[in-house]
Amino acid sequence: MTAADMYTQNDIENFPFPFPKDQYRYSANVEPTGTQRVVIDDHYRRELDERARILAADPSRSQCLPHMIPAAWDAMLTLMHDLADGYPQHMTLERITAEPAAYRWRNALLDIDQTFTFGAGDTLPADPLDYICGQMQEDVVLLDQRDDQMWGDAGVVTFAADWSFGFDVGMSFLQIHGPVPRLHSEKIATRAHEFIKRLEPAQSYRRTNWTLTVDGKLDTSTETYPQWGRDRRTLSGGPLEDVGDRLFLRTEVQHLIRLPQSNAVMFLIRTYLLPFWAIATLPEWADRLYRVLEDLPLDMADYKGITRTRGQGMRWLSTYGPVTP
Repeated sequence: MTAADMYTQNDIENFPFPFPKDQYRYSANVEPTGTQRVVIDDHYRRELDERARILAADPSRSQCLPHMIPAAWDAMLTLMHDLADGYPQHMTLERITAEPAAYRWRNALLDIDQTFTFGAGDTLPADPLDYICGQMQEDVVLLDQRDDQMWGDAGVVTFAADWSFGFDVGMSFLQIHGPVPRLHSEKIATRAHEFIKRLEPAQSYRRTNWTLTVDGKLDTSTETYPQWGRDRRTLSGGPLEDVGDRLFLRTEVQHLIRLPQSNAVMFLIRTYLLPFWAIATLPEWADRLYRVLEDLPLDMADYKGITRTRGQGMRWLSTYGPVTP
């Protein structure tokens, strides 16, 4: 079975197609969060297994600077509430005692029944971020606010798209986004930074980002470039008919949430993948994707790492899909 064979009509119907028009440029593109910030789908167990494999091979994907431990507990409890509210048939969070703050967490999907005391590390089998990220498909970054800056000081990131959390941890928001073309010259990064700093407790907003990925790999971090970098070369020089199965549109749904107790900002990153053959089943999506790829400036294509693959993707869409260039 190839990666493309795992995707079904349900994946198509629930895919967050990221293009509202035929042209894409960087923007903050934030909107208030909808009803659900954490989503479980048919790939739940497969993606959790992949996260566990990556963390076992490279523990640097999970980091929490000492001053962020309270924020990690705050994030874990917030995410447990989200999961219990969104999937009450599978997950529950029960407050047992007020002082100390003791809880009972149950996740029937993974056969978990855990009692813990908030803030007491010896009452959980893992650190709070590792514990909850082992039960959800989203990556998590926690931003600390100090010295009028936001700092990426904790997180669990196993599904990075051509960046390294292990390298970025401890950097400011503006430093992390320094390499992104046009983001600073057009002051998008500065506006986004100011927006995040103004978030009020319990407020949350969402945005999307996108790129192209070969062979449905979730982990395209800088650390694993030797593995996935060659995939782009083989696709660009390989048979055109293989592109429908091998090339994927990758959308990230990102949430920004001001945590209620620690005042940190939680950045959730959920990655969705859809092969080109599935996109071609919806003519309006196939046509729009073609137009976006055709129009994308070279510096943005280079940064997104799609210079080698977008031409082959466009050729496939115009040959095998419903697109007429």
